[in-house]
Amino acid sequence: MTSSTGRSLLELIGGADERGLAAAGLACLDRCLPLLAPERAEVLRPVWAAVARGGGAAWADAVAKARVELDGAGGADADAGGVVALVRAMIDAVPAEWAEEPLRAWAERCSTVALTVHRLYDVNEDGPLHAGELRRQLAVLDTVAHGPTGLRRARELSTEGGRVLRAVVSRRARTA
Repeated sequence: MTSSTGRSLLELIGGADERGLAAAGLACLDRCLPLLAPERAEVLRPVWAAVARGGGAAWADAVAKARVELDGAGGADADAGGVVALVRAMIDAVPAEWAEEPLRAWAERCSTVALTVHRLYDVNEDGPLHAGELRRQLAVLDTVAHGPTGLRRARELSTEGGRVLRAVVSRRARTA
């Protein structure tokens, strides 16, 4: 699948700056966080604010605080298919350093993990949940490529994606 600019997900990640990479990784984490800590939906808000400010010390501080707040979070879906461990790994891998290479590696990892998580909950390997996550990732990267004003839209896409994933998980739990 490609973005509205005709570029693939890997191309968009490869061409993103620090802010775009941080937003891309954070958006993936934000969409998957309800599986780990459903009651802590706003814990990443200060990290989003640090992205808007352009990283630096604000990023390192916000990341450290989020890790502390999420320490020990286990999620309502105990660990179906290792999902909690996958989401936990996304948090543990957030680089404290605001630099292109560590942020790129983290954004790529988060993209892969988020797609894997969505595939695990989907009706088939490349079903609508996985396709929706791929679309959201492309949209986030497209949006943040236009500067800091795109962060609001990126956050909206993450909130929407988190709601969709929560609904699917909830529906699956009720029918199990």
